[in-house]
Amino acid sequence: MARFVTGRVAVIGAGYAGLAAAAELAAAGVAVDLFDASRTLGGRARAVEIEGLTLDNGAHILVGAYTETQRLMHLVGAPASALLRLPLHLEFPGQFRLHAPRLPAPLHLAWALATAQGLSWPEKFAAIAFMRRQQRAGFRLANDTTASSLLAGQPATARHFLWEPLCLAALNTAPEQASAQVFLNVLRDSLAADRAASDLLLPATDFSSLFPEPAARFVEARGGNIRRGTRIERVRRSDAGFALDEHGTYAQAILAVAPQHLPSLVEELPELAPVVAQLHCYVWEPIVTCYLAYPESVRLPQPMLGVLDGTAQWLFDRGQSHGQSGILAAVISASRRHRDIDAHQLTDEIHREVAQVVPDLPAPRWSRVITEKRASFACTPGVSRPLTLTELPGLYLAGDYVAGDYPATIEGAVRSGVRAARSTLHQAPRRQP
Repeated sequence: MARFVTGRVAVIGAGYAGLAAAAELAAAGVAVDLFDASRTLGGRARAVEIEGLTLDNGAHILVGAYTETQRLMHLVGAPASALLRLPLHLEFPGQFRLHAPRLPAPLHLAWALATAQGLSWPEKFAAIAFMRRQQRAGFRLANDTTASSLLAGQPATARHFLWEPLCLAALNTAPEQASAQVFLNVLRDSLAADRAASDLLLPATDFSSLFPEPAARFVEARGGNIRRGTRIERVRRSDAGFALDEHGTYAQAILAVAPQHLPSLVEELPELAPVVAQLHCYVWEPIVTCYLAYPESVRLPQPMLGVLDGTAQWLFDRGQSHGQSGILAAVISASRRHRDIDAHQLTDEIHREVAQVVPDLPAPRWSRVITEKRASFACTPGVSRPLTLTELPGLYLAGDYVAGDYPATIEGAVRSGVRAARSTLHQAPRRQP
């Protein structure tokens, strides 16, 4: 039988949720043993090595509304320079441009919409009126519906350039299937909050270095253990708590693995069968990131640009954010036609889209396509999400799929980890009988 570990909390999974939980516990003086099957921290937002460069398994952005992520980054000592803070800027070159000035809220948004290029005055007024209606309603719906239904009264141009790209980027779910209520939660905390909440926060380092590695150092400095390359196959009940294979028995444990890995982990815990049933009903959405390496002189007009009705959805210039000149990343969210074409064709199509905004573009020196097939759950109306607290006292869930206001984002994962950590603090560890 595994030994009983006194006074320590086990965290399984070293993604953003697990490390947020571990850091919150360490800050409260609780020793943590964190286990992860990989040696690279970050889960579905982690560093990868390609052609001698440290890149990421996917190009993600943060926004100013991600307050818990920023709080924990500050807590664990992540440098402020790890994020490039820019005012909200959405641009589809030659078609649409929205830029928020550094004015107090709500003037920043009103000014951004009033000066947006690509919208007529009636369309601008309609967008402003939409936000005002949602504010009066407290950004709450009596009954959830799809984002497309919510936006049905908006002019087609405003939907096409503004609302639908924001929905797809935030929820990784097509507006025709996406939850209107969750989309409103995002708008409430970003566009409708204080000015800084709408800022774009572009990572200036890889996603493992952004928060996971500083968090690991913070936890270890406070008596915790980060056990990389250690896979926990099963969690089993015992009289003293929860046994983690041969690695010990803990009175409290936080399961912060990706949702697709949870069913096998809790196979011997029948009390969690309803949670497993929920997960079996999920539909999964991919995120594809295509890296293209050009000569160092190649540069986008902005660090981030949108692509309308193309293969890619967003282009990122890692030269402007990470100092990796000539490296561009193209992102494709949710279920789209990329599934029907091979990597070479995908790269060729994206290259042609980049050529539309970069004159005299040479062929890429190399390219690489990374597909996260289960990047997030489809955030559909009324989707059932499990709670942090389980039917087993002392066992908690954390992850971007756990119930909360946000879709499957980094901030959603971090908030769930914090909730799980605080739940453990409200329950005194059981002592060995």
